[in-house]
Amino acid sequence: MKRLQQNPTTGSKTKDGLGQIAAAVCLALLCTGALAQAPAPALEAYQADRTQTSVSGLSSGAYMAVQLQVAYSKDIIGAGVIAGGPYYCAANNMAYASICMGQVPFFPPNPAIMAGFAKDFARARKIDPLSHLANDRVYVFSGTQDTIQRQPAVDATVSFLQQVGVKPQNLKYVNHLPAGHAVIAPGQGNDCAANESPYISHCETGDKGQERPYDQAGALLQHIYGPLNAPAGTPSGQIIAFDQRAYAASSTSMADTGYLYVPRSCTEAGPGCKVHVALHGCVQSAESVGNRFYTETGYNRWADSNRMLVLYPQVNQSALRPYNPKGCWDWWGYSGSQYAYKSAPQMKAIMQMVDRLTQARTGR
Repeated sequence: MKRLQQNPTTGSKTKDGLGQIAAAVCLALLCTGALAQAPAPALEAYQADRTQTSVSGLSSGAYMAVQLQVAYSKDIIGAGVIAGGPYYCAANNMAYASICMGQVPFFPPNPAIMAGFAKDFARARKIDPLSHLANDRVYVFSGTQDTIQRQPAVDATVSFLQQVGVKPQNLKYVNHLPAGHAVIAPGQGNDCAANESPYISHCETGDKGQERPYDQAGALLQHIYGPLNAPAGTPSGQIIAFDQRAYAASSTSMADTGYLYVPRSCTEAGPGCKVHVALHGCVQSAESVGNRFYTETGYNRWADSNRMLVLYPQVNQSALRPYNPKGCWDWWGYSGSQYAYKSAPQMKAIMQMVDRLTQARTGR
């Protein structure tokens, strides 16, 4: 994505002042941002394999990953939930957010209540039948030093998933690393226990003297898909910016631009690439941390060697309509009361992006 820039120049004054008027108009346009950025191109089709779609996310992205997995269980084969709470935990009321995050002592979320909501929504056909969850594979992670989404709340997520039908052998819960609130990526970001921006950290795992970097992208992708090829040392594909506005209005808080990682194998070796949707957390979109989430979290290295497209949708901060000051994915209802249904504007937008990736390529 290129930015349009214009350097103001000083020309000779004309008798009628047209030069000064033109300069003033140009300056006004620059100040308002009218010429600041060209629109991103449309998302292209890659004839990806629709049956190999998965999702993961951190924090609000983890809540959204749970929502997508539950609501679209027929289409999504697995999820990675990094520091996220149960489905529909806030019940369309932001006042419950502190409970959902485990911030209220001795009062964690009640997974049985959330499972009851999910069953009701499935009966009402607002989400897919929960029977599809039986064969889906879910990875859940909670760091012992996470002070934002505390471990009792993530424990409730695991219990919820069990109660709605995810089989024990398909559910993996990693809750022993001394990690803070972050995606864990080898050699990247903060020290393990940090709870601060960019919410990407590096941790070691294993016995003393035999420690090795914990590769969370690899751990969750291999839990979902089974054994994969070793990750590429350096990704050789492309990160492509695309127009999100074709899928969601600004009133949803979704940004103008999203990002897609495309391995060379997905453009050169024919159709059939997998699709993984990676969802940033609050204050972690490109608006807040630049390209760090979609370049440093490790997904692209695994995608490169395993014919996998990685979709990085984006949500921006907004002060009014909707009120989303930290750029979070909607897990409490700011985009509307249907935020956890298949009809939810953010989830519909993401799934429409996935549908686009699975369409046949033309003109190539």
